[in-house]
Amino acid sequence: MPSAFEDTLAAIDALHAQDPRSTTLEDGSSLPQELAYAQRMSAWLNKVHDAPDDVLTLAVRAQHLQRWQVPRTDYPEGRVGYLTWRKDQGKRAGETTATLMRKAGYREADADRVATVIAKKGLGRDPDVQALEDCACLVFLENYFADFSRKVAHDHMVRIVQKTWRKMSPRAHELALALPMSAASAALVKEALNGA
Repeated sequence: MPSAFEDTLAAIDALHAQDPRSTTLEDGSSLPQELAYAQRMSAWLNKVHDAPDDVLTLAVRAQHLQRWQVPRTDYPEGRVGYLTWRKDQGKRAGETTATLMRKAGYREADADRVATVIAKKGLGRDPDVQALEDCACLVFLENYFADFSRKVAHDHMVRIVQKTWRKMSPRAHELALALPMSAASAALVKEALNGA
């Protein structure tokens, strides 16, 4: 009989699998975008945290839960609109994950905790929130950074790298510096860190 953890993880992945957008993986296969993102997040977790518990593992897996349902374009342009969208997404993903956990039999305290971690309350002070943020930054740097940097003005991209770096733990910094990167991406990171 599946455990509460297995039930919740399966329910999270079933929602991720509903993403109508797809992405091509390194091996040429394709997956719904958010399912691929969630698997990448999970793959980093054991590298940034020594002993993640169920709550952190589920939070990391569900960070972008059903994000496609509320497009960024539904919010005003600019930084305030972006931050509001991101905060609302975190709150919604946290609440949905907490509901799935309650249905699977988790205690109320665990469900509440997952919502807090997904909403990133306590970044820089809460080790679980930091682990989730580290995973998100590493997934971005490993999988999305090169394409993103080709679409964004150079100086703005330097600032994005600097902001991303400030949110990461020393352990995540080490992991990021070991990532394979193109010469252009590596030069951009070096420039950002030298100017930080």
